[in-house]
Amino acid sequence: MKLIEKQKAILLRKKGKSIKEISRLVRVSKASVSIWVRNITLTRDQKTLLKSKGFTTDVIEKRRASRLKNEHIKRSIIIDEAKKDFSKVSLRDLKLIGAMLYWAEGGKTRLNMVRIANSDPEIILVMMNFFRKICDVPEKKFRGHIHTHSPGNVKKSEKFWSGISGIPRSQFFKTYTKPSIASKDKRHSLPYGTFDIYVCDTRLFLKIKGWTQAITSLVVNSPNKLPK
Repeated sequence: MKLIEKQKAILLRKKGKSIKEISRLVRVSKASVSIWVRNITLTRDQKTLLKSKGFTTDVIEKRRASRLKNEHIKRSIIIDEAKKDFSKVSLRDLKLIGAMLYWAEGGKTRLNMVRIANSDPEIILVMMNFFRKICDVPEKKFRGHIHTHSPGNVKKSEKFWSGISGIPRSQFFKTYTKPSIASKDKRHSLPYGTFDIYVCDTRLFLKIKGWTQAITSLVVNSPNKLPK
């Protein structure tokens, strides 16, 4: 029995200290402190003070950080488990992915122009793979265009998106900048702006349109016949 520690714990509890505080000061487990001081009754003022400590900014922030950490762990477990559903992507898979991404995000009004814009570098990487490996687009036909709310960061944005897309900066259109008070938040959330991939090719535009229509028709009109 740790008599000295027990006596210190009892004395601190009579002064209104919390179990956690006593455990830290005496350097014993909270379980031991709880047993040692279980017969000590706190005054109303002591209980009120301990309760108020539980709502201090520091305590609230620690609880919030702990909760976020636990949530992050739970979400990571789900994500990591879901990743196991895919071990590889075939060219046919890439064709399907690229066509559907274009259907969702690509330009559909100009028949002679294939265009897709996004601020997510990974979307741009996937689409460049789609255009190169599935559509066989010659490198010289690619054009890039940046829209940014950070006029002082144009060169950095051009270097960034050129590195992501593999399109030389010499094949970029002039970067479009639109600084404003309303765009202040976008300068932080989209430091490199959004990037447009352009390919001037009527045949490719119509081909992608045909792919998306075929896929949509198969899914919508024959949902019960889809292979498992």
